[in-house]
Amino acid sequence: MTTDTPAPVLRKDAERNRQRLLAAARELFAEHGFGVTLNDIAHHAGVGVGTAYRRFANKEELIDALFERQVDEIAELAGQCLDDPDAWRGLTRYLETSLALQATDRGLAQILSGRRVRQEQHDWSRDRLAPLVNALVDRAKDQGRLRSDVAGTDLVFIQVALDAVLDRTRDTAPDLYRRYLRIILDGLRAHPAQPSTLSVAPLTVEETHHIQGRHHRADLSASAPATEYIRDL
Repeated sequence: MTTDTPAPVLRKDAERNRQRLLAAARELFAEHGFGVTLNDIAHHAGVGVGTAYRRFANKEELIDALFERQVDEIAELAGQCLDDPDAWRGLTRYLETSLALQATDRGLAQILSGRRVRQEQHDWSRDRLAPLVNALVDRAKDQGRLRSDVAGTDLVFIQVALDAVLDRTRDTAPDLYRRYLRIILDGLRAHPAQPSTLSVAPLTVEETHHIQGRHHRADLSASAPATEYIRDL
């Protein structure tokens, strides 16, 4: 007599392997960005390469799944910040926490900045996050804590600007972005009081020149990693 009992077990195993691959991908993308291969992810997850390709046809498909999960995490963060009765505290927590996540997760930073994201994904993330960001801004303005001429899109470009700082200084001065976030937050206040204490020191001219020069050299050689990425897909 035949039975269908083994089927659910296989489905559970498949889902377990899928989650292991997603967790491994997040760890590797966080440290290295999207330059790693699906084979690298499989080895890091402790599963066979064939298993990885059964769960995800290619790295792009895995990035899609990870993209949705990470956008959901940012949306959940925004929702928690909206629950804060102090709208200014909620808005600053959203910026501080989302940027802190980007600082420690290269993959998330690339996703939120729009890199490696298809147009339909970009549109979906806008529809998911924009109402929440707009609500954070509107609440802070309604409470008289945020400048009346600030819009939700301003927060987007603040994150884009600080992501550029993160991209250049992650390996040498990973907290530097916090200095500029504090300066920006002072400028966003409806009624600026005493300027915030800047706990992170500025870089010297020599340190800044070194970082900018290294980034310029990376830009010149960017075509090679891009080619490898396309080949891996």
